[in-house]
Amino acid sequence: MKTLGRGLNANAKNVDNRTALHYAVAGKNKEAVQLLLQRRVKVDQKDKYGVAPIHLAAWFGSLEILKLLVQAGAEQKVENTEGLNIMHCAAINNHTEIIEYIMNDLQMKELDKDDQSGHRAFALAAEHGCVEMMDTLTRPYNMDTMKPNKRGETPLHLAARNGHLDAVQSLLQSFDTRDEVNMDGETALYQAADNGQEQCVLALLEAGCDPNILTTAKCSALHPVAEKGDTALVQLLLDHNAHTDFQNQHLEAPIHLAVKKSHIPVIHSLLKAGCNINVTDKRSQTAIHLGAELARIDVVEMLLKSGLDLTLRDRQGKTALGVAVRADEVIIVDMIIKAERYYAWRKANTEPNESVHSEYALTFKLDHRYENKQLRSMAWHLAYELLKPGDWKRLAEHWGFTKEQVSAIEEQWTGATTHTNWTAKILQIKIPEFMKKICSKSCSIS
Repeated sequence: MKTLGRGLNANAKNVDNRTALHYAVAGKNKEAVQLLLQRRVKVDQKDKYGVAPIHLAAWFGSLEILKLLVQAGAEQKVENTEGLNIMHCAAINNHTEIIEYIMNDLQMKELDKDDQSGHRAFALAAEHGCVEMMDTLTRPYNMDTMKPNKRGETPLHLAARNGHLDAVQSLLQSFDTRDEVNMDGETALYQAADNGQEQCVLALLEAGCDPNILTTAKCSALHPVAEKGDTALVQLLLDHNAHTDFQNQHLEAPIHLAVKKSHIPVIHSLLKAGCNINVTDKRSQTAIHLGAELARIDVVEMLLKSGLDLTLRDRQGKTALGVAVRADEVIIVDMIIKAERYYAWRKANTEPNESVHSEYALTFKLDHRYENKQLRSMAWHLAYELLKPGDWKRLAEHWGFTKEQVSAIEEQWTGATTHTNWTAKILQIKIPEFMKKICSKSCSIS
């Protein structure tokens, strides 16, 4: 730099409209800055983003370089395309000494103004978790504010959604602001939850923030965390009295969203919290309708165990069984039929023998246990060797299969020999019922 030729243009710009002074300031190269200033370079040249060298000095906390630029006549109120001035730049990066220089030496409190988004220095400090800067702006300069930005977001929103716990705690201690909403109806708690900021969510809940305030899209804080499968946050909200059954603008409750994404631990938490398992969305579909339609086998198993209403029909008149048939989900068809028959049996046996359930864990999946291997072999032998084409329906009628269940089984195969498959299917469904009866009788004898 010391040998900078007289014939060179010190104000030359690159494709981004940046000059040598921009790079010297950004690199905190005081000597280079002094040399360029001696060459009387343009100190207020902006790049294509409206950034002048003085912005960079404040951004990187270069107080001595900032003073050099001011002495060289740099415009102190200059703003970039986002409306950021040197106070904003210093606040974002926690450079308290720059703020002190601006306030004490330059006497320019008027720089505490909104940027293009409606943020003042205090809000930007909160957004970036700069607690020391927040304290400096508060004392002695009284520039702390909970003024919302153009989207209606307070500094608490900005700090919470970005996970800045210290900033959140500072704001909660200094202000009474808790449940203010932005233009989308989102509270700071909602945004913290939506962004997975567990510690901030906890701090906000403990400070009394309400988890049941709905957004303009009718979502509670539980909706986004259920959809994303954040089990810890779901449980945290439930522990602080979050309502389980609010329905969004599509009439989806959190259970619908969790089922769509197959978030089994979240579904478990919602069921344990007592959510309405029969709530319907805009298509009049319950969670089990969705699970069947989307082939979520493990989800369907969990929902079936919850004792939901399998008679409910969607807008197309389909039960969950009908939806599974339409989707050609054979495994789920079988599971739902088994569940329907199981709950019908439970209803008919108001005092079921608990020993049956302790012996055989409740499941609606196909029975592949080794101890039932011989029964399964007998079933296949009956189906393929002994029973005639019309026998399977007589068996189904005798065993109390409903017309819808029989129709669902018939949908699974077509062809001249399909009666053998139909027979095998009802026998497969019946095997666990046989075992329960055998177990129940043996328990009664003992």
